[in-house]
Amino acid sequence: MPSAQVNGIRLHYDDEGHGDPVVLVMGQGARGRSWHLHQVPDLVAAGHRVVTFDNRGIPPTDECPEGFTIDDLVADTAGLVEHLGLGPCRFVGVSMGAYVVQELLLARPELAVQGVLMATRGRTDVLRAAMREAERALYDGESELPPVYSAWVRALQNLSPATLDDDRRIQDWLELFEFSPPASGPGARAQLDLTVPPGRLDAYRGITTPCLVLGFADDLVLPPHLAREVADAIPSATYREIKDCGHYGYLERPDEVNRLLLEFFRSRSSPPADLKLG
Repeated sequence: MPSAQVNGIRLHYDDEGHGDPVVLVMGQGARGRSWHLHQVPDLVAAGHRVVTFDNRGIPPTDECPEGFTIDDLVADTAGLVEHLGLGPCRFVGVSMGAYVVQELLLARPELAVQGVLMATRGRTDVLRAAMREAERALYDGESELPPVYSAWVRALQNLSPATLDDDRRIQDWLELFEFSPPASGPGARAQLDLTVPPGRLDAYRGITTPCLVLGFADDLVLPPHLAREVADAIPSATYREIKDCGHYGYLERPDEVNRLLLEFFRSRSSPPADLKLG
């Protein structure tokens, strides 16, 4: 896995395929390799050059345990694009990664052709603030949940009833979660301090890049009404909602997610505002 010196840190990345470039930005506590199970193969097969990377805070990228801001993550992403000579290109982000892409579309619009925002939000509501505070308290208390219990909680938080109620599928997920826990080092703790400040939805009205916003119907972590708010704020955005998937919708329903990505990429232009579909 190659690395680049960007924005004052060492950033590890993967670069596969040829053609129009797509940069995939991962969410909190996860490595960029999470995209490689489903999204990278389909995008490469469709003729795209696909770049994934480990965000600041997630080894082997520098952890920066002293803390960082969303602006740092935006600058990291932009720096990697410039280092590789990709711009202007397409960006796809999920969860925290979608927040990074939204802010990049405001700060560096010249780097973007299109943006895809999955499981996103433009504000921090009471329940999401409580969840983040609970995660920080758990980490700072130096408590370590038994892996089997942590896997169960992770499944309930991130998967849909369609998966939870399927014995064969949920068994596979529980085993995966138990033996592949999310990052838990000081850099991952620093990511927990990244929150959406007030007023960002109004700011997103200034985004001019064509965007596709995807909400996952059974998402408990970032429910789809928060994603729809982002789509409503961005003048050039289309909203689509995918059923039978939770926060890990890009892994639960990869065929549908990838179909919508490629359909949007082929359009190359912003759809009319009256085509915001649920």
